[in-house]
Amino acid sequence: MEQSAEVKKKKSSVLTVGVTGRLGFELANASLEASHPTYCLVRSTSFSDPEKSRKLQILIDSGAIILEGSLHDEGSLIEAIKQVKVVICAVNSKQVLDQKPLISAIKKAGCIERFIPSEFGLDPDKTHISDMDQGFYSRKAEIRRLIEAQGIPYTFISCNFFMSYLLPSLVQPGLKAPPRDKITIFGNGNVKEKIVGVFMKVTDVAKFTISTMDDPRTLNKVLYLRPQGNMYSMNELAEIWEGKIRKKLEKIYVKEEDLLKKIKETPYPDNMEMVFIYATFVKGFQTCFQVEECGGVEGSVLYPNLKYTTISQYLDTLL
Repeated sequence: MEQSAEVKKKKSSVLTVGVTGRLGFELANASLEASHPTYCLVRSTSFSDPEKSRKLQILIDSGAIILEGSLHDEGSLIEAIKQVKVVICAVNSKQVLDQKPLISAIKKAGCIERFIPSEFGLDPDKTHISDMDQGFYSRKAEIRRLIEAQGIPYTFISCNFFMSYLLPSLVQPGLKAPPRDKITIFGNGNVKEKIVGVFMKVTDVAKFTISTMDDPRTLNKVLYLRPQGNMYSMNELAEIWEGKIRKKLEKIYVKEEDLLKKIKETPYPDNMEMVFIYATFVKGFQTCFQVEECGGVEGSVLYPNLKYTTISQYLDTLL
């Protein structure tokens, strides 16, 4: 009996770096659920941390193989890399440049068919706020250039915002929950049609990311996540929330120059929420370009059968 093409196709083995973090854990979990042989690079000290140890045990119980090592130990890195075809890194934004030794080890190992570095936010090549973000995006762009220069096959993931960031307050800096009386709208809410924010649930980002690993359509491309139901202007977010609480909110509009003044007056890192709001809802850097025209691909178009949480569904959990 002839095997189906799906059965014949072997799932690539993957090494995930940063699995004790929120995104890294979900990436490893999604990889296991998709039946990929899944390896996790973990520092030995992680086992002495109760929360990290709990996450690792969940992954082990699901079939993950734990490899002890570190981004700063080339020997353990190369040994781990040689066991897989794909490497995914999910270190936090402060550690982005720590991926340099990982890139060097991938190059030396010479066996990696796909590297997905730690980006998972706004596209650093499209976000031009380096004068106010303390190098947040230029560091990510630096990693991109290094990967390209080394000739390492890659997929960059641009998912914009996680739903757990800014959306729980309906983009109101300093608040922990959505407003019930008045809301601050930055810019004029929708200066142009394309000035919208994109929010994705972290578990959905993980599923889309894992789907790219063996897909030739995403090789050496940026995968953007812009699904319908996850892109709204600030005015639209306010309108959706008003519908859910059945009440009109008083709207306070903050002009671009006033937001910039507030950003400059607020010390780093306390001003970063406002910096991201400025980049997204005033300058429109998440969606001010066409995905196809810049050579990228859009996740919900490539994988129409993947289910994801919409903004409206997420806001229902905040009622």
